[in-house]
Amino acid sequence: MATAAGKLQPIIIKRVKKAGHAPHHSGAWKIAYADFVTAMMAFFLLMWLLGSTSKGDLQGIALFFQNPLKVSMAGGSGSGDSSSIIKGGGSVLTRVNGNVRNGETPAQQRSFNLQALRAEIQATDAQRMRELQARLEQAIAANPALAGLRNQLRFDITPDGLRVQIVDDKGRPMFDAGSARVKDYMRELLRSIGQLIEGADSGVVLSGHTDASPYSGGERGYSNWELSADRANASRRELLAGGLREDRVVRVLGMGSSTLFDPADPVNPMNRRISLLVLGRLGQERWARGVETPVSEAQAIEQLLEKQEAAMPPAASLPGQVPAVTAAPLALRPAPAPIFPAAPAAAR
Repeated sequence: MATAAGKLQPIIIKRVKKAGHAPHHSGAWKIAYADFVTAMMAFFLLMWLLGSTSKGDLQGIALFFQNPLKVSMAGGSGSGDSSSIIKGGGSVLTRVNGNVRNGETPAQQRSFNLQALRAEIQATDAQRMRELQARLEQAIAANPALAGLRNQLRFDITPDGLRVQIVDDKGRPMFDAGSARVKDYMRELLRSIGQLIEGADSGVVLSGHTDASPYSGGERGYSNWELSADRANASRRELLAGGLREDRVVRVLGMGSSTLFDPADPVNPMNRRISLLVLGRLGQERWARGVETPVSEAQAIEQLLEKQEAAMPPAASLPGQVPAVTAAPLALRPAPAPIFPAAPAAAR
C-alpha cells in the first residue's frame, strides 16, 4: 500500500496456530479387558478343579455324558468320590495318611446292554406264551364239548404276552343278541380258560368288542360301549368261576366298535369278540396296577432293571462282568380236575 511519502509498506501476514486438543480415547477397552480377565480367571479355576478331581471321577463324568442311564443304574466309580461324609476320607477318619478316595480305586461296576436285555425278555416271554397256548389247545381238543369252538379262537403272541381272542360266529354266537347273557358253551369255554390261566401265574387284561351296528337309541342311551363293557365283565365272572383269582385280573375294558377285527366289514360277526391278554414279564411291568395307562416299553425295561439291580447280591458283580439276565421258567401248576360250578344267574 502506498504511503504519503510514496514508499511501499510491507504486508505482514500473521499466522495464528491453534493449540491442539489431547487425543480422545473411549472406555470400550476397559470392558474388553474386564471380559478377558474374567475369562482367564474362569479358565484357571477350571484347570484347578480338573487338577484336584480324581481320575475315577473324571471317568465317571465322561461316562455320564456318554450314557447317563448306565451310570445312574450301575453306580461305582464316578458316581461319588467317597462313602465318608468328609470328602476324600477313608473308612477310618482318624488316619492321616493312607486314606484314598473311592474314585481312585477300581470299583465294581455292572453294565447292561438294553437291546440284549429286551431281546432276552421277549424270547423268554414268547417261550412261556407258546407253552400256555399249547396247554389251551390241548385242553380244548380233549373236551368234546369245546372242540367245536376251536375255529372261534385266535391266538397271537404280542410283546406284552399271549392274546386269545374268542370271536363270534353266525351259527354259534357267544352272547344273546344285544345283551351280555353268556351262552352255555361259551360259559364252559371261559371257565376252562380261566382254570389254565390261573396255572400260568400271569395277569390278564380283558376287553370286550362289538361290531359297528348301532343301537336304536343312539350313542346317548345304551350303546355298544356299555354292551362291550358288560360282556367283558360277564366274561370276567366266568373266568373267576373257572378258578382264576380276582387279583389276576389287571384291566377290564369295554372297547365298543373302536377296534374292529375286520375293518373292511364293520358289521362282520367276527368283530363281536372277547380278547384275553395273558401278560408276560414285560407286559406285567407295562400294565402294572396303580398306573391308569400302560407305560412305554423303555420304561418297563428300566423298571425290570431296577428290580434286578435290587435283587442281585453285591458279590455277584465283578469289574467288567456283564450279568446274564435270566428268567425263571414257566411253572405251570398241575391243572385240577375240571369242576364247573353251577351257572350263575343271568346278567341283567
